[in-house]
Amino acid sequence: MRDSLFLLSRSGRINLQTEIRQVLVSAILTGHLPAGERVPSSRKMAQNMGVSRNTVVLAYQGLLDDGYLVAHERSGYYVNGKILEGRIAPAPGDQVAKIGDESTIDWSRRFRVKPSEQDNISKPKDWREYPYPFISGQVDPKLFPIAEWRECSRQVLGKRWLDISTADAYGSDDEMLIEQIRTHILPRRGILADHDEILVTMGAQNALYLLASLLVSPETTVGFEEPGYPDARNIFRLKSNRLEFLDVDEHGLTLGPAFKNCNIIFTTPSYQAPTTVIMPPQRRRELLEAADKFDCLIIEDDYEFDINFSAQPSPALKSQDRSGRVIYVGSLSKTLFPGLRLGYLVGPRELVREARQLRRLMVRHPPNNNQRTTALFLSLGHHDALVHRLHRTYQARGMEMGRALSRFSHTHRKFRAPAAPVSGFRGRKILMLMICAPVPLKMALLSSREPYGLAAGLSHKIIFALVFRPSTLKRYLPVLNYWRR
Repeated sequence: MRDSLFLLSRSGRINLQTEIRQVLVSAILTGHLPAGERVPSSRKMAQNMGVSRNTVVLAYQGLLDDGYLVAHERSGYYVNGKILEGRIAPAPGDQVAKIGDESTIDWSRRFRVKPSEQDNISKPKDWREYPYPFISGQVDPKLFPIAEWRECSRQVLGKRWLDISTADAYGSDDEMLIEQIRTHILPRRGILADHDEILVTMGAQNALYLLASLLVSPETTVGFEEPGYPDARNIFRLKSNRLEFLDVDEHGLTLGPAFKNCNIIFTTPSYQAPTTVIMPPQRRRELLEAADKFDCLIIEDDYEFDINFSAQPSPALKSQDRSGRVIYVGSLSKTLFPGLRLGYLVGPRELVREARQLRRLMVRHPPNNNQRTTALFLSLGHHDALVHRLHRTYQARGMEMGRALSRFSHTHRKFRAPAAPVSGFRGRKILMLMICAPVPLKMALLSSREPYGLAAGLSHKIIFALVFRPSTLKRYLPVLNYWRR
């Protein structure tokens, strides 16, 4: 038996007992430790791995309890052959053919769509190793109430709710989460909805994909804010190439001549992405009236309302909708954590019913344990406490960002800021700051002569900066080491 089978990575992500178990289970299931093979004694294993004997004994005991090992008195531990029953034995000499090794299929001719060829948002996997991680949408673990979340998870996985967590809900949502969304979250946006007008989704992007699949055909014209959210465009572009780009001014989405050509409008009125412009009441009324006049639907992405702490938060566009044309999309990822992948959409019953059936065909339903844990977290007030904590932190970081930008360039007063100026923020406590530099920024390493904009902000707790071309916003580029003390 080779000692190299039992080397530990010691990455620190898991404890040593768990890592020893993983190494042994992998060796058993891959056939490197065959049935009936004696494993090293706990003393020898501990010496080889450089760990305490008790750690190895506990790992062995767990494997014994789960049937991977059997104990022979005065002899030691052996691999239990029964654990391998029903598994295909590995090929002799470990010569296992890889799937597709001899394939002659030209997959490029068979794809009907190629999402990889779109202008996709990308983020470096090793962003945590950056000294100044200017990356959006990631979590600062120091701010998240992990103890409270763990306690909610513990309760959900207890006997009381175990049947809810483990059952196949078919196409249904967790009733407790729907109730919390209906009575706790939506009223804060001025929205009143019944249970059958709400659908839980696997994040906001899942909601957008459901809507695109249900409502968009190749003949459908979809209107987008320019600049706007790239992934929303990519989702709808998979269904139709008929896209209209509607300019954004200091009041948000404009109602220009191209508006009347649109069947669907995608907008972020409460916190326009990426300019942070908040659409005023008059423009909202005009938008709703234009939607009625030209018979178009509006998809409202209210992606950051919980952590948008401007002086006067505005109600959602959906709250003013009287004709049922506005479909509201919300997310819990911004205040909790993006890996949770929980969002929701609010719309007419008929739409929600069809979206529910389409979701069932795609993902069945979001994980029950995540839904109930989130519902309990909301009901106990932990979410509200978290939002208040984020507001205080964002205010401090926002002001620090202003000071950092002031130090960044002596010409900062010449920068043009559609959403909010750099110097002093004029008292606004904003989450994102967009400024347009009069010259290309050297750090971006871009070749075009066109001026570039620097979008800097605090999307979910971590200060970040992105460089883009204002006229197209086709590519986000992370800016590293931009802020130096």
